[in-house]
Amino acid sequence: MLHHYKKMLARNARGFTLIEILVVIGMLAILSTIVLVAVNPLRQFAQARNTQRQNDVATILNAISERIADNGGMFRPTGNTDGCSVQLQPDPTSMSKASFDIRSCLVPTYVSELPHDPSSGSNTCHSSTCSGTDESYDLGYTVSQDSATNRITVCAPEAAESALPGSTKYCVSR
Repeated sequence: MLHHYKKMLARNARGFTLIEILVVIGMLAILSTIVLVAVNPLRQFAQARNTQRQNDVATILNAISERIADNGGMFRPTGNTDGCSVQLQPDPTSMSKASFDIRSCLVPTYVSELPHDPSSGSNTCHSSTCSGTDESYDLGYTVSQDSATNRITVCAPEAAESALPGSTKYCVSR
């Protein structure tokens, strides 16, 4: 009797068959593919970068607007002595230390530091003058002032993300 009981337990104690394991692996692969397609991480990251760009453009435009308000409607008034050596241009101009050094006009009075594009911009300024050998910046944003209306426009050209079909550069005017 004991021998018959052991034989019956041995028959019922088998593991999973290869087919059962393959079916479970296949179902997991299908479910993970569905989740990846639904979540689409490339699109999520692109949306996050564009949200950062929108905040950065607003920050820069607010700082420029505050400077203009403080200087009687002019970005760089005549007789300016605060170190700001640039004037806003009618054509979109890239904000960088090499081509259009707007940092001395805005930092630290209107913004603690200039924000930069999350994918194409950079800012390695650590001192108040941004004059060290490793200190430089290229924000990845552009600024212009319409000569007829005096409206300021700040743009994020990189907002046209390939992961976001139909997206275009992001601009704000004031």
